[in-house]
Amino acid sequence: MSKNYKFHNPEGLYFVSFAVVGWLDVFIKDEYVQLLLKSLRFCQKNKGMEIHAWCIMPNHVHLVFRSVTGQKPELLLGDFKRFTSKAIVAAIKENAEEPRNKFLLNFFLKEGLKTSNVNQYQFWRHDNHPIELWSNWVIWQKINYTHQNPVKAGLVMRAEDYRYSSAIDYADGKGLLEDIVVFRMFNI
Repeated sequence: MSKNYKFHNPEGLYFVSFAVVGWLDVFIKDEYVQLLLKSLRFCQKNKGMEIHAWCIMPNHVHLVFRSVTGQKPELLLGDFKRFTSKAIVAAIKENAEEPRNKFLLNFFLKEGLKTSNVNQYQFWRHDNHPIELWSNWVIWQKINYTHQNPVKAGLVMRAEDYRYSSAIDYADGKGLLEDIVVFRMFNI
């Protein structure tokens, strides 16, 4: 992995992207999205995750965040991914209404067998591609990229209409997560 894709500054603001293994569309079901949102809320309230922007796409997540309590950002993100991986796999197992549950579980099991540090199912890809945001312009660029992702994917016409992102917070509305630190850059 390139040096550019590591968490070097424990106090830095980072843009990360992480995807479901095989880029499978898991977050087309609201109940799985709600598990992610619940975990993000927990990280905000209990683990010192300061969120500046977020977006949950059908098969991946974008996040602009920093750790504000001294915990290393890679550990904070690792805890989040580990917990959500187990919670979502358990929800898929328990969901009798999920027509894809056998396919999904078999796929996650096969992916888990490929990796020595996975006990059974692998849900998330291992890479996060963290990029430290070192200037106002770069911060704004990554926040804009995060919010425009559903527009570029053809899911909505306007970023603020996408329910599973912080774009509405940036349009002076109220999104699904509390305490989003809205970044404002003037004279761009």
